[in-house]
Amino acid sequence: MKKISLHLLFLFSFNAFSVEPSFRIALLKYNGGGDWYANLETSLPNLINYSNKELGTNIDPEQAIVEASSPDIFNFPFIHMTGHGNWVLSSQEAENLRKYLLAGGFLHIDDNYGMDPFVRPQMKKVFPELDFVELPFSHPIFHQKFDFPGGLPKIHEHDQKPPQAFALIFEGRLVCLYTYQCDLGDGWEDYEVHKDSPESRIKALKMGANILSYVFKEE
Repeated sequence: MKKISLHLLFLFSFNAFSVEPSFRIALLKYNGGGDWYANLETSLPNLINYSNKELGTNIDPEQAIVEASSPDIFNFPFIHMTGHGNWVLSSQEAENLRKYLLAGGFLHIDDNYGMDPFVRPQMKKVFPELDFVELPFSHPIFHQKFDFPGGLPKIHEHDQKPPQAFALIFEGRLVCLYTYQCDLGDGWEDYEVHKDSPESRIKALKMGANILSYVFKEE
């Protein structure tokens, strides 16, 4: 039943005729000491607003907050995660997160700087049989409504490294996107938070909208 209900959410994700929002997306609250709340106030709400305006989606403007262990995770077709530090999954959390992703859910992990040593081993608990693969610039996620021929935009500079998009792909389906050295979520925030240029913020929002578009069209 969880799988059926989740796919119904996807099915109606672009229903522009519904007065009520079609669904909500959520921010992942996690354990281990990392600041899961790093972009809590304006990041996802701004992306939702941009997506509803530019893509015609009907996403609830109020983000949800959910934990990996909660049965409520199955209510959200798209989960976003960010932060700077440690992330630890218990075996129960890993099992529930796997079930969620196999049922049609999607996880976007955006490294806000410092998460990389934790993301890979924790996701190995979820999918021990999979490894992250880097997405080529030709991947459809970069060519939805907005075209990014060079891949992810660089919003904040860290260690003079290029931004990279990694994915976990299960039986041909992209179930987890990991954006690294990019800071998309920071670019979604209000100008006053980081004072990024309008050009950088628009690039971040466009790429975020592409991710949402790709996820919903693939289902």
